[in-house]
Amino acid sequence: MAGHHRAAAYIFAVALALGVLAAVPSAVESIGVAYGVNGDNLPSASDVVQLYKSKGITGMRIYFPDSNALKALSGSGINLIIDTGNDQLSNLAASASNAAAWVKANIQAYQGLTIKYIAVGNEVSGGDTQLILPAMKNVNAALSAAGLGGIKVSTAVQSGVTAGYPPSQGTFSASHMGPIAQYLATTGAPLLANIYPYFSYVGNQASIDIKYALFTSSGTVVQDGSNAYQNLFDALVDTFYSALGSAGAGNVKIVVSESGWPSAGGTAASAANAQTYNQNLINHVGKGTPKRPGAIETYIFAMFNENKKTGDETEKHFGLFNSDKSPAYSIKF
Repeated sequence: MAGHHRAAAYIFAVALALGVLAAVPSAVESIGVAYGVNGDNLPSASDVVQLYKSKGITGMRIYFPDSNALKALSGSGINLIIDTGNDQLSNLAASASNAAAWVKANIQAYQGLTIKYIAVGNEVSGGDTQLILPAMKNVNAALSAAGLGGIKVSTAVQSGVTAGYPPSQGTFSASHMGPIAQYLATTGAPLLANIYPYFSYVGNQASIDIKYALFTSSGTVVQDGSNAYQNLFDALVDTFYSALGSAGAGNVKIVVSESGWPSAGGTAASAANAQTYNQNLINHVGKGTPKRPGAIETYIFAMFNENKKTGDETEKHFGLFNSDKSPAYSIKF
């Protein structure tokens, strides 16, 4: 799902950063990892759950209600984001009874899970964006009726739904986002945001220094009022926070539902850069952003390299691990 149909570059006019910073780890927030299955010879779901536990990975995102994964996760204590899948949007938006049937088959049917969020759609585009909010409302009602109101319902979006620079000027450029943000404000659910400094950098190399994207700038790169930005991740997250505020939903928090860097297949895609980005991300998210200090719940994309992913070649190389469970590069969680 990383970078899917991201044709438009996210434009951030930034000063070039000089120097290299040795990242100093702070308090480390618990980290999740997205578990995609578009690859050959991937481990069994039970082996995957054991790998998460052995590495101390405390959260998982799955992109459809994968019965093998949900059975293997029972009793694991791993926090879950479960996607409905974009192919379910019209079904879930059509009626409350459809949503109730979906919840019964895909949520109530499994025991011993720690489900935090249901993502109704991932980076939905085109006319289907009008289905997100009615589908969210129906799923919310179905969960409440089933006594599962503690599971929060949201949708996952990418930075292309925002505009504005510097981060304090962020707004929602996509018309469907305001009503969704306002609805989240009433339910207490977070907005799930897929945050990719990699794609911002690749789309705008003339004005973004790679150090700003990799968390290795030695000092402030963008000064935005009283907020100083030393990395692009914080700037992208705070652009979302400003957009939420401008939409009248300033109390909604961001959960970073995907972030990562490819290790092969394209511009600046190397194991060294992927290791630098992901390790610095893990070390950073306990601190929060200039606008929102405090730990940011974050899910890295992705657990495995997935050779059957379509799109750009980089899509196949976001994994922390190979299909034989060996590390693609060294990461400390």
